[in-house]
Amino acid sequence: MYFDFDYYWRVLRHVWKLQDYPSKPKMLLRLLVVVPLVSTIHAVFFLLDYVFFPRLWSQQMRAPVFIVGHGRSGTTLLHRLLAADEERFSYPLYWEMFFPSLLEKKIIRGLGWLDQRCLGGACRRKLVAWDDKTFGPYRHMHYMSLWASEEDCFAMTAAFVTQQWSLDIPMMDVIDIFHVDQMPQKRKRWLHHYRELMKRQLLLNGGDKVHLAKNPVMSGWVEALIEAFPDARILVMVRDPVQCIPSVLKLVEVAWGSRGWTREDYGTSLDLLTDIAFEHFHNPHRVLARHPDTPQMFVDYRDLTTDPQATVNAVYAALGMTMTPVYESWLAAQADRERTHNSKFEYSIDDYDLSLQRIETELETLYQRYEWPRPSVTVAAEKEADHESS
Repeated sequence: MYFDFDYYWRVLRHVWKLQDYPSKPKMLLRLLVVVPLVSTIHAVFFLLDYVFFPRLWSQQMRAPVFIVGHGRSGTTLLHRLLAADEERFSYPLYWEMFFPSLLEKKIIRGLGWLDQRCLGGACRRKLVAWDDKTFGPYRHMHYMSLWASEEDCFAMTAAFVTQQWSLDIPMMDVIDIFHVDQMPQKRKRWLHHYRELMKRQLLLNGGDKVHLAKNPVMSGWVEALIEAFPDARILVMVRDPVQCIPSVLKLVEVAWGSRGWTREDYGTSLDLLTDIAFEHFHNPHRVLARHPDTPQMFVDYRDLTTDPQATVNAVYAALGMTMTPVYESWLAAQADRERTHNSKFEYSIDDYDLSLQRIETELETLYQRYEWPRPSVTVAAEKEADHESS
């Protein structure tokens, strides 16, 4: 199993040098003991997969579908709608990503079966209570659960390829998992490992389905995805940047704040994340323009929320897929519910060193393409209204 020793040493050195960090001993214990031990166990199981499941040698990933786009742009909504086509798609649940090996997943499922048969689901009930306590307070921002689909990049955590370290400690200047298209050596190794992970997930789910992934971080991986999966199909969610850029900044800031970091501590990382936000709008457009033969579609958040059924129908047509009658009926019944899709997460662009003018200027071509409301026009209208009222 792959392990990124380069990033491991970078994080270890960074934590070692931190001053006045109360959790430093705990974090060093995690890095020096827990990470090597857990990753070694996963690596052993990863190797055993080929012994216990020889079909894995020939398992293929054919025409996978990747949903990318800036965070908070509706990637989760689109993924949930498509994932409901259970006869077609395979994807990992959140808990399954903690166990990258197929053998590990099978063992956990077996334990779940024993719990239900012998204990009446007692362990499951305790897990549900933990799940609600852990993720419940944050579900108004982003729905999470052990039994929900999630960004499958998390499955690479055991390989030390994860954004989680930058959420625990603001250090986006230390490790970078966003610019994979610009990292030729890492992208080959990372994408090879990613393929191995998802082959196991496919086999777990029957082996004959289509892999469906949703990862905003992969907005910086589009070239790498096409290189690793020449038959890949790409969906890009697009949404008014004024609505989603500050939302992501707030979401990450909440994560840092909950761990005791102050704005002074994470200011540099927040600035880097702001720059990455613009790249996540531009990169998919640039890359896919160079690959017109790649089945693709840019999905407007407004279309998905106002007419989800028609939008998903358009997605299927763009990707060369046909709907089953069962899924088509489900989608029709779900349409009214999704029209009311709305996050209760509150944020303000005024909280950040990010001007409306910068957003409009740096994303000018996309403002023209998608006809988003112009921040400059909106501000000018508000000033004029205030002037008239006074």
